[in-house]
Amino acid sequence: MTRSLGAKIVAMVLGAGLVAACGSDSDDGDSGTTGGKVELSFWAWAPNIEKVLDKWNAANPDIHVTLSRQAGGGDIVTKLLTAHKAGNPPDLAQVEYQSLPTLVSNDVLADIAKETGDTKGKFADGVWQQVTLGTDAVYGIPQDAGPMMLYYRTDLFQQHGLTVPKTWEEFAQTARTVRTKAPKQYLTTFSAKDPGWFSGLAQQAGAAWWGVDGDAWKVNINDAATKKVADYWGGLVSEGAIDDQPMYTPEWNKALNDGTLLAWPSAIWGPGVLEGNAPDTKGKWAMAPLPQWTAGESKTGNWGGSSTGVTAKSKNQSAAVKFATWMNTDAAATEVLIRECSIYPAARDAQASPALSQPPAFFPAQADFYAQAKQIAEGAAGVTWGPNVNVTYQVYQDAFGKAITQKSPFGAAVDQMQSATVADMQKNGFKVAS
Repeated sequence: MTRSLGAKIVAMVLGAGLVAACGSDSDDGDSGTTGGKVELSFWAWAPNIEKVLDKWNAANPDIHVTLSRQAGGGDIVTKLLTAHKAGNPPDLAQVEYQSLPTLVSNDVLADIAKETGDTKGKFADGVWQQVTLGTDAVYGIPQDAGPMMLYYRTDLFQQHGLTVPKTWEEFAQTARTVRTKAPKQYLTTFSAKDPGWFSGLAQQAGAAWWGVDGDAWKVNINDAATKKVADYWGGLVSEGAIDDQPMYTPEWNKALNDGTLLAWPSAIWGPGVLEGNAPDTKGKWAMAPLPQWTAGESKTGNWGGSSTGVTAKSKNQSAAVKFATWMNTDAAATEVLIRECSIYPAARDAQASPALSQPPAFFPAQADFYAQAKQIAEGAAGVTWGPNVNVTYQVYQDAFGKAITQKSPFGAAVDQMQSATVADMQKNGFKVAS
């Protein structure tokens, strides 16, 4: 790392106690190629992503990429850590944004800032921030994004004389109206089992759970924005205006399918979930921007998404960056990602791809679905993930689950997330700013 801020964060995260394999056994990799055919290995989990590789390999005989299909989430992170320590990681890997700090702190991923050129301009600022850890380093090329929006039942909104809420204040009042007009129905539910969902809602409100302060981490999970979001949803649950059952259960699926739930704040991939879990409601849903905290704004958060990282021990980092950039920005490549891999691309131009000219099959009447989604995605808040998101998310599930069961304030659950996250980071040797 030659840039000052990047050097600070690398010194910080690589100096943590949990980083046993950093330093002496690190391999900087070959920044270029030495002539002849280059062989690159790529770990990924996206369905049908081999079809993107086929297109690349056909056009680039000197740089051949071989896929090794992996499980996503924490599984691929664990395997990457193990492979790095053993000295045989792949050249590239698909990595969720929230997992990047863990891999950076263990020296698994290379800083590819010198190789990315003007790539930054191809993405919305909020998306690009997720691959930088809030520094001028770059640890991956964004692949897909998960901007959040509101899905609602058009038929039931019309039946009850409801208008689509544009602010969270209107959303709360709409929730109360539903309970008055249809006591067996709810506008939506609060899920104590989905921390990524809550994180995206907090991002929209301006939350910044992690950040960098000189040579230390800042941890502000219980900041004012997050407390506001927690208190808002806790108030609706307490008064019975919304349901308090978790998402992704048979009960939740049934509630979506039979109209017990009228709306769902979710992400761009929501139509696929609705199609699979509420098949009887095809054509009855529409999408709109998330309600805003301040009328007239156009902000949202992200729920999900991944990047393509280049490993620090790759011998062909320049070739790896070339492929990763092509895969996630080239029009032909991103069209394959959309059509074959069911990915909503992170690149701005790709979000206007001909492959997105038609609405999702489950939303046949909303012709402007993806045009509207592109506008929403541009307003996604930037976020810097920390090195122990898994700990924070687990405490969310435990603390919010107890808050619902014990009918206690949600704000206290956020405080528990803060204290547990800081304690875990300090235990593992990370310097945390007071």
